[in-house]
Amino acid sequence: MFEIFLTDEARDQLNRLKTDKGLEKRYKAVKKAIGFLSSNPRHKSFKTHEFTSLKGPTGEKVFEAYAEQSTPAAYRIFWFYGPNQNQITIIAITQHP
Repeated sequence: MFEIFLTDEARDQLNRLKTDKGLEKRYKAVKKAIGFLSSNPRHKSFKTHEFTSLKGPTGEKVFEAYAEQSTPAAYRIFWFYGPNQNQITIIAITQHP
């Protein structure tokens, strides 16, 4: 199991999803994905892959995981391993362009 941390930006993005009643379905999908991320960040349903145009604060590899699929403007979770062993930091929760 991984302990999950959210940056201030990711926390703000999650709170916006939570408070917008029109995004309730998407909020639930993101929360569910975060729960699964803690147990298996490489689960095939996430389609996890390195996002090479971003780096963590100390050069960590950043990964993109799918919170939704086959949905217009589906949500993605961007994260990296750390800061310590068995920890994951989510840096952004955004819609796919």
